[in-house]
Amino acid sequence: MAGGLCDRIALVTGGGQGLGRAIALRLAAEGAHVAIADLNPVTAKETAAQIMAAGDRQALPIQVDVTDETQVQAMVQRTLDRFGRLDILIANAGIVFTGEITEFPAERWRQVIDVNLTGYFLCAKHAVPAMKARGSGVIIQINSISGKRGSYRNSAYVASKMAGIGLTQSLALELAEHDVRVNAVCPGHLLDSPLWTNKLYKQYAKRFGVSEAEVRQRYIDVVPMKRPCTYEDVCNVVAFLASDQASYITGQAINVTGGQEMR
Repeated sequence: MAGGLCDRIALVTGGGQGLGRAIALRLAAEGAHVAIADLNPVTAKETAAQIMAAGDRQALPIQVDVTDETQVQAMVQRTLDRFGRLDILIANAGIVFTGEITEFPAERWRQVIDVNLTGYFLCAKHAVPAMKARGSGVIIQINSISGKRGSYRNSAYVASKMAGIGLTQSLALELAEHDVRVNAVCPGHLLDSPLWTNKLYKQYAKRFGVSEAEVRQRYIDVVPMKRPCTYEDVCNVVAFLASDQASYITGQAINVTGGQEMR
């Protein structure tokens, strides 16, 4: 696959850290020039510096709030101004808040929907015109196993991700005639990611009355392949879907779950 995206122009939201950074680095390793958009300008610059230090690929850091349409429009325009076109959009920016429905604040609900769903919609809305004008393009939403099934006390996140798959399918139908492909990737639990190590282990350990190590093992035990999802697992699928090798694949929500989800 190395070099499969030679000189393509990619834009990755939430690219400053975690999975977003891993995706940006992988796309660059495949030959793409990458715009890294993130709410945190420091981490966006760090990712861009890593890309440029690794080789001759160009990188553009952009600060953006994906819930703000004016900022999203400016993000796409900056990418076009710098690189001249946009071939690949990775809608990765996302947040999660959990809690019992009777105690879950409405403002938290709106925040999750705004970032995970409306943010995806706005990024696609403003990326599509440039893709349609060229008669080609790829949009990939980073979804979740939670886009395929309910999740205990995780109503806002699940709602945003299930709706994201519906949006993916609808965009795929709308854009097929323009040779713009739209797919979603649904990772399993990224148990070594900052979200888990910095937040969820502690949260679930307290909720279940067990140790953080026991929480981790519980999540591994329910995976048929008996290991957590990794950034590399996800990046392998993203790189494939972004490439011409996936030229006949659109409207799909691809599981990367070690067999935990099969539909």
